[in-house]
Formats: sequence, C-alpha cells, structure tokens
Amino acid sequence: MAAAKSTAAKSALVKSSATRPVVAKSAVPKNADPQTSAAPAAVAKAVTGSAATATATATATATATATVAAAAATASGTVAAVTAALPGLPQALSTRARTLAGAVRRRCVDLARIESPSGDAPRLDALAEELAAGFRATGATARREPGPAGDHLVLEWEGRDESLPHLLIVGHHDTVWPVGTLADWPVTEQDGRLTGPGVVDMKGGLAILEGALGLLADLGERPHRTVRLVVVSDEEVGSPDGRRLVERQLRGAAAVLGLEPPHPDGRLKTARRGSTRVRLTVTGREAHAGNDARDGVSAVDELVDQLVLVRGLAGQPGTELNAGRISGGSRANVVAGRAEAELGLRFATVEAQRRTLDDLARLTALRPGARVRTEVLSSRPAWPERTGNPLLRHVRSLAAVLGQQLDGAPAGGAGDTNLPGSRGLPTLDGFGAVGAGAHARHEHIRLDQIAPRLTLLAALLAVPLPRLRDRAEG
Repeated sequence: MAAAKSTAAKSALVKSSATRPVVAKSAVPKNADPQTSAAPAAVAKAVTGSAATATATATATATATATVAAAAATASGTVAAVTAALPGLPQALSTRARTLAGAVRRRCVDLARIESPSGDAPRLDALAEELAAGFRATGATARREPGPAGDHLVLEWEGRDESLPHLLIVGHHDTVWPVGTLADWPVTEQDGRLTGPGVVDMKGGLAILEGALGLLADLGERPHRTVRLVVVSDEEVGSPDGRRLVERQLRGAAAVLGLEPPHPDGRLKTARRGSTRVRLTVTGREAHAGNDARDGVSAVDELVDQLVLVRGLAGQPGTELNAGRISGGSRANVVAGRAEAELGLRFATVEAQRRTLDDLARLTALRPGARVRTEVLSSRPAWPERTGNPLLRHVRSLAAVLGQQLDGAPAGGAGDTNLPGSRGLPTLDGFGAVGAGAHARHEHIRLDQIAPRLTLLAALLAVPLPRLRDRAEG
C-alpha cells in the first residue's frame, strides 16, 4: 500500500498546484474563453523561455489551424494538401515536442514506479487517480468507472468542431508484473533506453498521450474534434469488464486509436489476431495414493491427457495455443481430486476462432468418474487486415509532412482495438512508446523516439481527418 499512499499524496499536490504533472502545470482557467484559452504562462516559460514567445507561437498556430481547416475542405482531405500552405506548423510541433520529451520521460518513470498488476484494485485505483489528475491538467474532464478488479477511466477533451464524430483512444493501466518486481528490476535509464516493468506496455503510451495533449494546450490549441479516452484496468486479462466501456464509446466514433506499443521498428499495427482465454477444469476423486489408489480418479492425469488432446485441436490452421498456467492436486500421497489449466489461444481468422472454441466446448472426460468443464474467461474477435486503409494513408502522409517515415503491419498480439477493428471501424494501434520486450524482462522504450511520437500524436489530434468511410463525417 505504500505505492497507493504516495500516489494519492502526489495527486493531492497536483490538485493544490504545489506540484503539477510534468507535462502541463495547471488546467485552463474556468473563466477562460474555450475557443481561445492557452496553457498557463508557467508551461509556456518552461518550454519556450518566455511568455512572449509562447504567445506568438500560439497566435501563429491558431492562424495556421484555421488555414488547415480551410485547406482540408478544398484539397480532398489529404494531409499533404492541408499542410502544404503551413510550413510553420510541423516545425512548431517538432520543436515543442523535443522540449517536452524530457518531461514525458520523467512522467513515464513516475507512472512505472506505481506498480499496477491486473486484479490489484487498490494499486490500480491509486494509479487511476494519478492519471486522471495528469489528464485533467491538459483540459480533460475525467470520471472513474468502478470495475470488479479496479476502476477504469473515461476522459474527454472538447474539440474545435463539436459537430463532428468523436475520435476514440483506448489504453490500459494494468500490467502483467506482480507487486515487488521493482525491488529487483527498478526503472533504469541506460544507453538511450528506459527499462522497467510496464514502461512500454503501456505506461509510456499513457505518458506520451498526456504529453501530446499538453503540447497542444501549451500552443493554445485544442483537438480538431472531441477526443475520448478509455483507460481500462483489466486489459492484460482480456478486458472482461473494461470491454463494455470501450464498446459503449464505439457508437458514433469516426476512428479508433490504440496506445499499445508499435512494432519494434516503429510501424503501427493495422490488424490483430483474435484472442481467447479458456479455463479447463477437471474434477476427479481423491484417494490414498498408496492404499486405495484404485478408488481414486486423478484429475491431474486427466488434465495432462486433455492438454495433449487440446494441443492437437490447436494445431489446426490459423490457431495457436499457450498453456499459460497449470495447477492441481494437494499432496504427493493423495490422488488429485481437482486440476485446472488456463489456456491462451490466438486466432488468425474469425472462422478459426469459432471452430476451435466449438471443439473445446465438446471436450469430454477420458476416464470414468472424471468430469471436464471448459469456461471462456475473455474473448476478443480477430481484427483482419483491410485493403486500402485510408486512416493509415492519412497518418503516413501526416508523418511525412513531419519529416518521419511511418508504415503499418499486422500484429500477433490482441488488445482492445480488436473490437472496433473487427467491426470495420477505421482503427490503428501502436501509437504508444517505441520499444520492445513487452511482458519480458528486457522491456524497454527508446528515448530518442519520444519526441517524434509526441509530434505525430499531437498533429493527428489537431489536423482534420479525411473521409474514412462513406458514412463518416469530417
């Protein structure tokens, strides 16, 4: 609980202005004009060194933004046409992002030092409050949504054009790392990398989004359209409860972005395999293993044989299996009365997913007296790769204007973007921190890629989206 207490204390300091999040020093004053309000002078001075410079930059950016919107209406919505008349905007964003990169790095360190394993509600709630305080300082409204294993967050930023469909961003604040991991693996910076539990998946992504929105606020800007962010507390276990919040915000969304880390080379994620967690439970009959072994039915032996059978089922095309956890029995001299395994399955297609789950549901015991039960704990549909992909084209063009080379490719893992992607909504994932080693001891982020990611995400929020599908607006 030490982490929870320190986090709560820090959040209180944020609210009292004694200590602010590293990205933005305070919220926009309540009496400010929402169309023209800029970030506080403290932020402007920290980034530019003078309030005069910040004001000039904000004015130039506001003028540039108006020209962007006009150009978007007359140039088929392409990013190159939108920004061709605005050579100063990419430079302003890039310069500011380089200045803020150090603060975002420190924010990532602070978040990673708050351990938040899935299922640990007190620690997840403490981190949720810390995140809410930081995002509120960039102009967001925030509410906590109670969950059985920790609160989720739903945040919203007003856009310049409130008539447009919202842009949805999804993320999570739980990690796979148990409490105490920091004791022998502290957050460390070395050789241009930041390593530690959860830095890339996804404390870094949350810090970068906070930084991107703080960057826009510092320039006196707001996102082009309403932005909604859902941060769930149970993504690493399949979002069994958080899914409902993501699903609720899909209605009317123009597009969906994910804060998961990109591919190690920085490419975005354009498709994901389906993912299902299944619990396989076997019930046997206990007996003395020496005197009355024949009276018993070993649940462990039955489970082992069932796993061999399941391995064969998972060998079908488009299906992969990982037996992630196995438990059972009580003592070596007792025939095991119960055993279970938690299986992680990945599917290339919806058809493979349906076929394999149907096969698992039909499993029956191989031994008289044993019982076998399968239970789906969480499931995400496959998000197939789609031809064309206007959202990727838009982001790729925008990156080129910013002097970045960027592309996309399908990913092997699953996440909360599976849901919108499977339904055909314009979806891209991988906008988090560039790095590698998620769920492994070499997890790290590349510090030299923080500023480019900040620039890209801030520009994507500020620039109008093109028409992404026939029924979409704006």
